[in-house]
Amino acid sequence: MTELRNVEAELSRFRLRVLVAGLFVLLAFGLLVSRMVTLQVLRHDQLLAQAETNRTAVLPVVPHRGQILDRNGVVLATNYSAYTLEITPSRVPDLDATLDALAQVVDIQPRDRKRFQRLREESKRFDSLPIRTRLTDEEVARFTAQRYRFPGVEVQARLFRQYPLGDLASHVVGYIGRINQREKEAMDDWPEEDQANYRGTEYIGKLGIEQSYERQLHGQTGFERVETSAGGRAVRSLANTPARPGQTVILSLDIKLQKLVEDMFGQRRGALVAMDPRNGEVLAFVSKPTFDPNLFVEGIDVENWRLLNESLDKPLLNRALRGTYPPGSTYKPFMALAALETGKRTTTSITHDPGYWMFGNHRFRSHGDHGLGAVDLHRSIVSSSNVYYYALANDMGVDMIHDFMKPLGLGQITGIDLKGEVRGVLPSQAWKRGNYKKPEQQRWYAGETISLGIGQGYNSFTMLQLTQAMSVLANQGVKHKPRLAVATEDPVLRTRFPVPAEAPENLRYKPDHVTAVLRAMEGVTTGGTSTRVFAGAPYRSGGKTGTAQAVTIGQKDKYDARRMEEHQRDHSLYLAFAPLDKPQVALAVVVENAGFGAAHAAPMARRVFDYLLLGHYPSEEDMAAVSKGQAAAPIGKPRLASDISLGPQP
Repeated sequence: MTELRNVEAELSRFRLRVLVAGLFVLLAFGLLVSRMVTLQVLRHDQLLAQAETNRTAVLPVVPHRGQILDRNGVVLATNYSAYTLEITPSRVPDLDATLDALAQVVDIQPRDRKRFQRLREESKRFDSLPIRTRLTDEEVARFTAQRYRFPGVEVQARLFRQYPLGDLASHVVGYIGRINQREKEAMDDWPEEDQANYRGTEYIGKLGIEQSYERQLHGQTGFERVETSAGGRAVRSLANTPARPGQTVILSLDIKLQKLVEDMFGQRRGALVAMDPRNGEVLAFVSKPTFDPNLFVEGIDVENWRLLNESLDKPLLNRALRGTYPPGSTYKPFMALAALETGKRTTTSITHDPGYWMFGNHRFRSHGDHGLGAVDLHRSIVSSSNVYYYALANDMGVDMIHDFMKPLGLGQITGIDLKGEVRGVLPSQAWKRGNYKKPEQQRWYAGETISLGIGQGYNSFTMLQLTQAMSVLANQGVKHKPRLAVATEDPVLRTRFPVPAEAPENLRYKPDHVTAVLRAMEGVTTGGTSTRVFAGAPYRSGGKTGTAQAVTIGQKDKYDARRMEEHQRDHSLYLAFAPLDKPQVALAVVVENAGFGAAHAAPMARRVFDYLLLGHYPSEEDMAAVSKGQAAAPIGKPRLASDISLGPQP
């Protein structure tokens, strides 16, 4: 029996299938064409750039860090090239085993492993981190021969920061170190161009000039575009923008003078700042003891850090910038000027000095409990009368003293180009209300004003502040902002650019008032407490000795250094300027726990003046005598400053 077929129905179904299949094929081709248009036309530029990125890599070229020089071109900070052994943790399967195997090829000490572990914690897994720096040629050869055993380990040629003079002027120069996590987070707030400039950079200035002039010293990062293989290795260079090396920073510091002062301090603690009052240039900026900044470049080890950080001498403290001291009798010339300028005294006003001064039932003692009799302004400075300044402070009051001393820079931020400066304390009634919580502590008592007149009480200043104040006085009331960097220099073109100095401020003191105080300070060197120190000097200078308490001694007790611990003894201070008529240098110096100012501090000032004004460098015997406090020791046969060597320069 023959089956009847509905040909028309089957043909209709077939045509439907063909239509659906055709539409599907057409849709598929449409999607392909659409995708091709998207990839080849609409996203062409984007995908081309992405493909180029996959084929190439942009590598930052870290610039050479700029040098730091003293005023005579002596190198204080520079760079040198050496090999370093580096590990990229993300490319090492078993890090501990790799380190053990590497130790069989090159010398890797436990301190190297500890430093590497600390760097790992502060860095990303794909960062290349040093396990050993400054490899010898023999170590490089041994590793190269066995490099195939150590995937992810490479020998790189790197520039290292070097401080060729070691601990000399370390608080001024500062040091660099690896960028830590806190600094990386701070960089996130920088402008985009500044962040780009630090790509590939691992080090940053941490202290001193290295920190203050980081932007100038760092330079401009360059970029190199290289073609890479599938494994990520560079095949060839396609284009590059060379890095621009950092600028050379030139300081006003005279490093030979710096060395002279540091040597005279010997093992004692203290600070000295010497400044040109005519322009604010700092000639010496000494804080003792010092430290070796080379220890910090690659990360200081635990042992050295403990020695520096836990030492009672606090070598990391910049005493010239951050150490505050009562000025003692060195405050008296400024009080004398205040007396004349405010009209509280004239040059001929007489104060009777019986050896003490009474305020109510309280007896304020004078030096040695002996009186000086009739004292005028000149004699009050030359003979250092306490009674004269007790009475003067009482007449002026704390707020008048504060208002006069503030423009001199005492108890104020000077603005020197070093970070971390402290303000110190220039007391006033408002200051006390703001710094104490209890009402009875906030009140200013009249008796507290008395000791301010002789530089005691709440007074606490840095040697930098005292030097600036001395410079203002020596410069007839014209105030310059202290500064260390005087110029930068392009290392390629050798073009020098002066660092702009702020315009000076004239405090407009009456010339005869300033002259009266300066003449009295000269009297200190010719008939006062520093006469023996300046005997035979071929120039005229002025100065003022001071002794500041390190601990409080009761009014009924007498100071006896022999019965006190060394750290409890009084500080020795001296303020000075020279020459008398046209001062070229002003300074302030403190020798901690050394006692009378003429014994330790004044002899240092004499040697500084001999160097700057005469070109004389003291003999080694003379410097040793000064460091031991032998103030009466004769000035040894001087050497010419030009004959003094600081060692080989890089």
